Amino acid sequence: DDHQGARDDDRADLYPAAPDWRRRIKIGSIVVASTLVVVTVATYFWADGKVRREVDLSKVIERPREDDCTTYLIVGSDSRKGMSAAEKQRLSTGSAGGKRTDSMMILADCSGGTTMISLPRDSDVEIPSYKGSESGKLFPAQGRRVKLNSAYAEDGPELLVRTVEHNTHLRIDHYAEIGFAGFANVVDAIGGVELDIPKAFKDKKSGADFQAGKQTLDGEEALAFVRTRYAFAESDLARTKNQQKFLAALANQTATPGTILNPFTLYPVMGAGLDTLVVDKDMSLWDLSQMFFAMKGITGGDGTSMNMPTAGTRGSNLVWDKAKVAQIVDQIQNDKKVTVTGG
Repeated sequence: DDHQGARDDDRADLYPAAPDWRRRIKIGSIVVASTLVVVTVATYFWADGKVRREVDLSKVIERPREDDCTTYLIVGSDSRKGMSAAEKQRLSTGSAGGKRTDSMMILADCSGGTTMISLPRDSDVEIPSYKGSESGKLFPAQGRRVKLNSAYAEDGPELLVRTVEHNTHLRIDHYAEIGFAGFANVVDAIGGVELDIPKAFKDKKSGADFQAGKQTLDGEEALAFVRTRYAFAESDLARTKNQQKFLAALANQTATPGTILNPFTLYPVMGAGLDTLVVDKDMSLWDLSQMFFAMKGITGGDGTSMNMPTAGTRGSNLVWDKAKVAQIVDQIQNDKKVTVTGG
């Protein structure tokens, strides 16, 4: 028996016990899951700290009623903040001081469908009574009719929101604004955006020079594409259609597992965009992601993109079609699919 035990011990030394793979897989899974949780939490706080929550919608007075849709006012500004002289030259932005609204869109995320409505900056609107964003002073209504982008130039995002709400009777839940540099940087960070351009066009002022057909636009080209207006007979209306088309393509190509789940792609994209993104004080990262996925929904079949319907001009201002605007607002406020068509 002693000899048998010794032989068994020798065999154990020569042939060690098989590893317990189930236990190892379990431990490995726990380590991976724990690492993902830590990385996710760290990413959240890193990204949350980068968001510039500078717009105070509590300063906006006489607001329309709340509804079940979540409605965003998305603004592209011509801010050149932080851009070097070389960047301004490369992106054909010029060197104007301050910032103005280069594009404005309402994005209504409703259970009945998502609607993106471009607001031409030449839209004829009334400046209502408002509270000064810095002074807190109440400025009474004077019946002044101006171009929509004048509201932003006069007293910033809060007056722009107040003016949009007053002239549409639609409540804006969140505000998001990005400047020239941030826009171009995001496009470059995802490796460009593929777009099908139906007709070639060229514009010296924006730096645009495009051939027809499918192509991948880098940040410089993308900025030129969304800024071009003088190459088109419809000017601003044609430009807003291009802006909608590009934003939908950008969202569609960015909100993918390949970007969201890949830290080597996600971090550069977020780092490129969040530094120049200005939002309202109540906008969380969740709200921001919902806005992005709503933009993606424009291309998903349930979405509608349009220009604000117009009915003529007043001087050089575009006059909105009041009946159609009222119908659009009614459908959004009642959480229905927008069936009205715009210009």
